Amino acid sequence: MANKSTADKVATIQKGYALEGATIELGAAIVDGELHKDAPVRLPLSMMNRHGLVAGATGTGKTVTLHMMAEQLSTAGVPVFLADIKGDLSGLATAAAGSDKLAKRTESIGQAWSGKTFPVEFLALGGDGDGIPVRATITSFGPILLSRVLELNDTQESSLQLVFHFADKNNLELVDLKDLRAVIQFLISDEGKEPLKELGGLSKATAGVILRELVGLEAQGMERFFGEPEFDTAELLRTAPDGRGVISCLELPTLQTKPMVFSTFLMWLLADLFEDLPEAGDLDKPKLVFFLDEAHLLFSDASKAFLEAITTTVRLIRSKGVGIFFVTQTPKDVPADVLGQLANRVQHALRAFTPEDAKALKATVSTFPISDYDLEETLTSAGIGEAVITVMNERGAPTPVALTRLRAPESVMGPSAAELVRSTVAGSALLAKYGTAVDNVSAYEKLTGKAGAPTGAAAAGQPPVPSPEVFVPGNPDPTAIDDEARRIEEENLGRPSSRQPGSGRAENGRPDGGPVSAPPARRQAPPSGGMMEDITGALGGALGSGLKSMARSMGTQLGRELLRGVFGTSSRRRR
Repeated sequence: MANKSTADKVATIQKGYALEGATIELGAAIVDGELHKDAPVRLPLSMMNRHGLVAGATGTGKTVTLHMMAEQLSTAGVPVFLADIKGDLSGLATAAAGSDKLAKRTESIGQAWSGKTFPVEFLALGGDGDGIPVRATITSFGPILLSRVLELNDTQESSLQLVFHFADKNNLELVDLKDLRAVIQFLISDEGKEPLKELGGLSKATAGVILRELVGLEAQGMERFFGEPEFDTAELLRTAPDGRGVISCLELPTLQTKPMVFSTFLMWLLADLFEDLPEAGDLDKPKLVFFLDEAHLLFSDASKAFLEAITTTVRLIRSKGVGIFFVTQTPKDVPADVLGQLANRVQHALRAFTPEDAKALKATVSTFPISDYDLEETLTSAGIGEAVITVMNERGAPTPVALTRLRAPESVMGPSAAELVRSTVAGSALLAKYGTAVDNVSAYEKLTGKAGAPTGAAAAGQPPVPSPEVFVPGNPDPTAIDDEARRIEEENLGRPSSRQPGSGRAENGRPDGGPVSAPPARRQAPPSGGMMEDITGALGGALGSGLKSMARSMGTQLGRELLRGVFGTSSRRRR
């Protein structure tokens, strides 16, 4: 290989990336120090659900790479999910301005560049930011993911699973943190002695430890992430009226103070999609591409159960039409069982300043196919906006390794104006659905007999109505909202929709005749008194069958239907 001419090396890349179907254009190959725009490097759209890795040292251009890929996916009609950690990705909603320097770069790689805007839906975890609030109920979140947030050990995690099992079997809805706290307090109270005894594996001391961790979580203000209305992950599968995929951009302004919450919530979104989506087989393009930035946070100090659940999800969600791209610094941040399933690799430059860096560099080189490059030298000398790439071709084989100068994004590489973001959120069809937290009757009210209280603040303020130039994902018209919801249910989730076109509408477009922006109504709690006796009387003997009753018998729909999914999650929502 060392004796191959530059022309032969270029020909190898040209042949390897001569793909027939729709592609994501990544850039042009650099061979022997020279850029060859006649040797384009691309990724088959049909192979995006084979997952991928975007890696590289800080400042080498990873965020710009996923930005550029998201633009092309959206243009191809593929919805995209992005976690906006640094606030830069909101620029997708603003067209970039050209410059002489940009024109010179794009011309050198054969890119026909023009500034464009893309359909973006801004989300915020628990309403912690300007986006549409994303919440999960405790019961949907499940014991494995919650154990991760609470940083429980294996024994405590098993005990928490028993608490969830107890609540599930006794119709004690776990909606927010105070519901779970109320159930644990009941189990360690005098009234809960018998149910606690019947649970077997749950000791009063361990329950007390979990309770203290819950109280600590509430003290940190994290109760806002849990509650109702719960975010329906089907919202991530939407397309814009012009056919482009909606880019769901989750704002994470306080990541550094809540890294475990951030990473675990992203995994909940994936787990919920995994449970809802039907088998899809081989598709011309994925239903959704999910970029998991700062992926190392997922795996740091993770329990065995959590790692096994991630591995299972990554392995099986591919057949449901979802592609996952892990974004991190080095491949060693990702466990081997997961890394082995990432067929598409975009490796930015690595640094070798320390012995540990050098070790990571050698490990990274060993994961690439044999190539015409000296990868140790190439990976340490690659410039910003360059990456070593190999992907899966349409036949399922790896393409030749190619050092690539990457394409430039066509929207702003940085944050959009705050006014634009707020205006887009104000005009979103999702604001009326998720903007205001509600507190329905659940375990806390049943066990204490107290009336409900709001679980979190409503969406911040009422920003100005968007101007006609601002693209708003979705449509505030209720008929259009229902039409899109029906399409997602029938086409993407593979289930019949109960929604009828234009049915049951009042004159103003709402079935109840209320204003479009009215928040969901709160159900009233039952009158206090006598509730504890009723609950206690219903508990006798309920859990005699133990943990084996947590699993349903094997079903035929997905080949493995469980009461709770691979993360202990539950997709049951109260609509």
